[in-house]
Amino acid sequence: MRDVYIIGAGMTKFGRAGDWTLIDVLEYAAAQALKDADLKDDIESVFVANMGAGLLNHLSGVGSAMVDRLCLWPATAETVENGPASGGSAVKVGTMAVGSGAVDTALVIGGEVMRSVTGWEATDFVATLSHPEAEYIYGVTLPSLAGMFARLYMDKYGITPEHLAMVAIKNHQNAMKNPNAHIQQTVSMEGLLHRPEAVVNNPYVAEPLRMFDCCPVSDGAAAVILCTKEIAEKSGKPMVRVAGFGQATDTHAVHERKDPTELTAVRLAAERAFGMAGRKPADVDVAELHDAFTILEIAESEEAGFFDKGTGHIALENGETRPDGRLPINVSGGLKARGHPVGATGVAQVVEIAWQLAGKAGERQLDDPRVGFTCNFGGFGNNVLCFVFEREG
Repeated sequence: MRDVYIIGAGMTKFGRAGDWTLIDVLEYAAAQALKDADLKDDIESVFVANMGAGLLNHLSGVGSAMVDRLCLWPATAETVENGPASGGSAVKVGTMAVGSGAVDTALVIGGEVMRSVTGWEATDFVATLSHPEAEYIYGVTLPSLAGMFARLYMDKYGITPEHLAMVAIKNHQNAMKNPNAHIQQTVSMEGLLHRPEAVVNNPYVAEPLRMFDCCPVSDGAAAVILCTKEIAEKSGKPMVRVAGFGQATDTHAVHERKDPTELTAVRLAAERAFGMAGRKPADVDVAELHDAFTILEIAESEEAGFFDKGTGHIALENGETRPDGRLPINVSGGLKARGHPVGATGVAQVVEIAWQLAGKAGERQLDDPRVGFTCNFGGFGNNVLCFVFEREG
């Protein structure tokens, strides 16, 4: 497989799209990435990650629509759907297209306009990815699955509500330096848990998870340009390589897993990504993890191999995952504060890592990161994508 590089990236502000349609937000992110790469006339394939266009926006054929909107004919076009891991899947498909030699350039866009419906309708829409006969028909939602997972995990490893709040506090603070973040608001331990008004301002959603343990419903889009080594070298831009990727699945119904606290697909996808890259978790300088719920950042940090099982919350407590820590996690604000337009998230994670490795992350730029990692969590851990990225030179 040929080496694959990222030479362009773009993103909208996440939050509420207002009068903008899904095609509008996808176009904005794509236009930014195309301008960054200066490759508009040379795009051979377009891959669009999206989960909800048909149900939420009464739109199908999104890939074809984007080629036309961007005047990229006769580029090939595909729409990629893998629930909240649609973005990661689209980046994987684009990487395989360039790496296989089928094309030399690919535009990968992920996006969603979810706030066109009510919060309850958006919750139900996302819940359709649960098992249709064993979970969804009984009213299971993603917050309910996360609440049950959190309770089991907390009881098993001694994690407290304060540890969950630490994730939210850190990621909200990180998002204050990200102009594209949905939530620009700092939070405190006292405000989240210890003041009397926390009962009203931070109520339970699915006990033990409270409102600030859950990501917001967001609109937005993100895009990257993938290309060959030759094109990347000619561009004169920082050489950010897709060093490895991995994907794995688990049982659709969570209750069918031998141990529901084991996120096996995360562990296997990470192992495969590190194996392809010839790297190990200790090599990673910055990571973007899928913290749709605060407990997931802790659990994924362990399954990916960054911390021993049952110790991720201790690393968090010791400040190891802050921007000035040993392994900064979710410097962008993560899904928790940057936001979670489900089709965009996996691509947005890659955009953040590409910006960090290229030294383009602005106020939140870390000190000379060389290796980055992303984890895009589909379903409730039943289809997961992980990537390792390296900066060369």
